[in-house]
Amino acid sequence: MAANYSEQELSTVANAAMLTGIAVAMVDMGIVSSAIEAVAMTKEIVGATSKYPNNSIIQAAFSEAAIQSGSTKMNKPDIKPEEIQSGAIVDKAIEAVNSAVSMLKDKATPAEIQEYKAFIYTCAEAVAKAAGSGLFGFGSKVSDKETAALTKIKTALGV
Repeated sequence: MAANYSEQELSTVANAAMLTGIAVAMVDMGIVSSAIEAVAMTKEIVGATSKYPNNSIIQAAFSEAAIQSGSTKMNKPDIKPEEIQSGAIVDKAIEAVNSAVSMLKDKATPAEIQEYKAFIYTCAEAVAKAAGSGLFGFGSKVSDKETAALTKIKTALGV
């Protein structure tokens, strides 16, 4: 399946998912909660191929073989402090997903693209539910800021 997608396409697909999870984590950041949320994001990515066994996009980008071979490169996103403070990080994540989806239109079925978008939302939701708000993550599980980010992402993805 990976032969259908270039390394650039796979990286774009993977980085869009990663940036979306990071965006949700950063709208309500805490020292401990950020670490817990990173673990939740990792679990979603690692489990993606099992959850979506017939999705060529997810199989190609998130399979153990693709990640170990380096054909899928997850890069540290370029995030500016003002993007976090203003909430523009969520818009940046949505733009990344839209770019990935646009690139996939001629290579994947509409059902696969919809599943990919659902996977991205699932990653964002897992991050939001992973830890409570505040410095040590003991506050309410999904903060108002995270709820707003999830609503915006869900609407933009159409899931």
